[in-house]
Amino acid sequence: MPVAELPVPGSLAEVRASPRGPRVAAFIDFDGTVILGFSASVVTQDRMRRREIGSMELFRTAQVALATGLGRAGFSDLMRLSAFALAGQPEADHFARGEQLYHSKIEDRVYPEMRAVVGAHQAQGHTVVLLSSATRFQVDAFARSMGIEHVICNELESDDEGRLTGEVCQPVVWGTSKATAAQAFAAEHDIDLDASYFYADGDEDAALMHLVGHPRPTNPRRRLEATAKRRGWPISRYSSRGSVSTVGRLRNLIGISSFGPVSVGAVAAGVLARNKRVGVDFALTRGVDALFRSAGVRLDVQGREHLWSQRPAVFLFNHRNQFDILIAGRLIESGFTSVGKKEAADNPVSAALGSLIDAVFIDRSDSVSAVEAMRPVEIAVKEKGLSLVISPEGTRTRTGELMPFKKGPFRIAMAAGVPVVPIVLRNADEIAPRDALMMRPGTIDVVVLPPVPTVDWTLEDLPERIAEVRQQFLDTLADWPTEASP
Repeated sequence: MPVAELPVPGSLAEVRASPRGPRVAAFIDFDGTVILGFSASVVTQDRMRRREIGSMELFRTAQVALATGLGRAGFSDLMRLSAFALAGQPEADHFARGEQLYHSKIEDRVYPEMRAVVGAHQAQGHTVVLLSSATRFQVDAFARSMGIEHVICNELESDDEGRLTGEVCQPVVWGTSKATAAQAFAAEHDIDLDASYFYADGDEDAALMHLVGHPRPTNPRRRLEATAKRRGWPISRYSSRGSVSTVGRLRNLIGISSFGPVSVGAVAAGVLARNKRVGVDFALTRGVDALFRSAGVRLDVQGREHLWSQRPAVFLFNHRNQFDILIAGRLIESGFTSVGKKEAADNPVSAALGSLIDAVFIDRSDSVSAVEAMRPVEIAVKEKGLSLVISPEGTRTRTGELMPFKKGPFRIAMAAGVPVVPIVLRNADEIAPRDALMMRPGTIDVVVLPPVPTVDWTLEDLPERIAEVRQQFLDTLADWPTEASP
């Protein structure tokens, strides 16, 4: 009998195969681990933009930072200096500003790989603890977005009127005090540290790495990386955030430039066939193939047979970035159109594709005009036999979570009497973040689910039917099929 292969240490498979229950904790650092870079730099830049930082504060901060770098001062000095500068200000204002900065500046820095790590631990019923040296103003919004109940971080004192006193609550969370805080938390919540995990990047985080059974250096800095290699700890490095390398940009540009000669071939194909759509389909498939090949992107597709079992159909995909419409279009290959929001017409990728397939861009803020604009799409499906490819979420997700589904695509399927076909994408946001115009090399996982008939649907049971389809997406993302179709 063959022996099952053990999950690789540090992988999601390892977490999914780990013992279930709240006695296993996942302690997770924030800056450099969950996000690219440091949230403090975002806060500082915002304060400078608001002209809240004077020259004296900048000078003192530089002094302390230099001393810290040379080992003559500690992180506590930086915290005290920062807290002193905020003395007398309403605590509520900083929570509100932290929320605003998270959504406008920090959220796009979150590694999708770490969202997946958090989700895997939560699925196992583990106790997830955000353990950070940042302030609560910097980390609270992320914790709420991921449903993380336990947060250990640096707190600033406030008085009875909710104003900051200029003092830092002791002890300051950094270095060995992180380990002490984790031990105290473990004792209070009956956590088994030997079965627990710690994800962090800092050299100062080694103390807690030694205490847990599963140390997981994530994007580690130099000394922590050296310790990890010496100890045999599995190292994870993520490159899905930050600017694309010069070579990567060049590869993307080469791929985009290939649309020129492909267009020439498309025109020829259309003329020979005396059918514009033949040329459009040729341009789309060959052009996207060239773009993905040049950028180093490949698709690992399961369930390809469901793409062709029933046409026309309404093909639904979960929206991650500006390229997933290309992924869905490439899979469907021919005979389809699409719908997008009016703002997408300003994006060069969406606009170019939309022009090829005669897509409709609608103003969703105006419900009357939006409904009116959908009628030509309904006719295209019902009378012209075109399929519709569309995201039922209506917009790209920021959090990586599946957003609520809108009714429009399902109404069109009902009116045309065609099925809906779910196309579930995973890893797309690792290839390109939400608003990126360049892709990184990598593999995008795709599962095409069987067509869902709509002939017996009614307007009364439509919300229930939509919920059932959305649940198929959720179930597939939570328990990804392991064996690919041939």
